Parts: sequence; structure tokens; C-alpha cells
Amino acid sequence: MLIASLTDGLLLGFVYGIAAMGLSLIWGVMDVINLSHGPIIALGMFGIYLAFTGLGWNPYLSLLLVAAVGLLLGIMIYGAAVHRVINAPHLSTLLATFAVNMIIIGIGTAVFSTSPRNVDFSLGSFSLGSITLLWTRVAAALAAVLVTALLYLFLYRTRLGKSIRAVANNRAAAELMGIPASWVLAFSFGLGTMLAAISGGLIATFFPFTILAGGSYELKSFVICVLGGLGNPLGALIGGLILGGLEGIIPTFMETTWVPVLEFILFVIILLVKPSGLLGGET
Repeated sequence: MLIASLTDGLLLGFVYGIAAMGLSLIWGVMDVINLSHGPIIALGMFGIYLAFTGLGWNPYLSLLLVAAVGLLLGIMIYGAAVHRVINAPHLSTLLATFAVNMIIIGIGTAVFSTSPRNVDFSLGSFSLGSITLLWTRVAAALAAVLVTALLYLFLYRTRLGKSIRAVANNRAAAELMGIPASWVLAFSFGLGTMLAAISGGLIATFFPFTILAGGSYELKSFVICVLGGLGNPLGALIGGLILGGLEGIIPTFMETTWVPVLEFILFVIILLVKPSGLLGGET
């Protein structure tokens, strides 16, 4: 039972890692903590739900549409709310993204209400000895690994990716080299938002959700980012695996209500012992 719970938690941890990766990327490039991260995750959930129930699309193919919309939405949010406060104190960017958070939740509540929705999609299950796994969990984990690999190929093998890393390391020097920093920052914010939307779409394939559901995953993302190293996308994935493994193991020993308590105890311990996280804050 312990091994089965741990395996299930690790598969979920891959998806948590993708959610945290978006938050970590935005911080690493522009030192902005995006408080609209949770509602974006929820919008990703509803994107898959609408494509599946309204259009009959396969949820995993629908992720391509969700990713594209997430990217464009992130660029729009950056231009409307973040661009003018990008060099302001952190409180200004926190308030700006929190305002976006409330706007999305308000509009989402008016459109979708707060009634739980569910993507009634199943790929069946399979057994490995005494362990039974759902194919939806495995497919989500594989999709998360694929997204992570593509992100790293983009950041380290493409001209735009290298521009993002240059702006993250030294924005002024990058501008002197002819890199359009404002456009790169907008695209980076869109990329982080896209990752949040993708994670929401994957989560929607195995958990019920509402427009408010993204809040809990946003909090998990903060824990994961601090655990793996804020600003380090690979650290976010590793932190997601650790958190997912804990969520799988803890319910075998105590009530599930203790899970968030222990998660935030871990959050505080990491801040006290190793504030830079397990892998540091490098991008």
C-alpha cells in the first residue's frame, strides 16, 4: 500500500512540478511573484473541460489549444498589468498580479459559477504486481516530462530562449547587445502562464474542480519553488516530485487533513535552513 501510494503521489508530483515551473520561470526572469498563477491554473482546467464536453476533443490534444491560449493570455496580462510596474518595488507587482487574480476569479465565477466540474475521461488502469495505476496519471506525468524537455530545449537551444536567459542574468547588458528586453519579458510571462494553464489542464483529467480550485495549487507551487529553488525550473520539477511523494505517503500514516499542515511546515523549515532551495535559485 505504501509503494502504491508513493507511486501515485510521484506521478502527481510531475504535474505539480509543471505548475511550479511557470511560477519559478517568471520569478527567475523578472523578479515577479505572480499571484494570478492560481486562477490561470483554473482556466486551464476549464479549457480542457470546454474542449472535451463542448467540442468532443481528446483532453491531451486539447492541451495544445490551452497552451496557445495561456501564452497569449500571459502576454496580455503582462502588457496590461505588469509592464508598468516591472521596475517598481515588489509590493507593486504583487498588488498588480493580485488584481488580475481577483478579476479572473470574478469573471470566472460569473461565467462558470462555483459548481464543481469534472472531465469524465478515462484511459483505464493497469497493474504492476500489487500496484494498480491509472493511465490518466501516467499520461499526465509523461506529458509533464515532455513539456519540461521542450522547455529546456527552447531555453538552451533557440535564439529566443538564449535571449530570455540573457535578460534574466543582466537585463541592461542584454539591451546593449540589441535584445528587445520588453518583448522578451512579455514572452517570458506568457511562457510561465502557459505552463500554469497546461498543469491545470492535466489536473482536470483526474480531479473535480471549480474556478477557485487553482488557489490550492498556487500555494503548492510556492512550497515547491522554495523547496527546489525559486527561479530554477529544474528545481521546481524535483520539488514537485518531493511534494507529490509526501502527499502520497502521508495519508497512509495519518488523516489527509494533515497534508497541507505538513507541507507548510516543510516550507518554513526550508526557508530557515536553506532559503535558496535544494538546487539554488539559478535559471
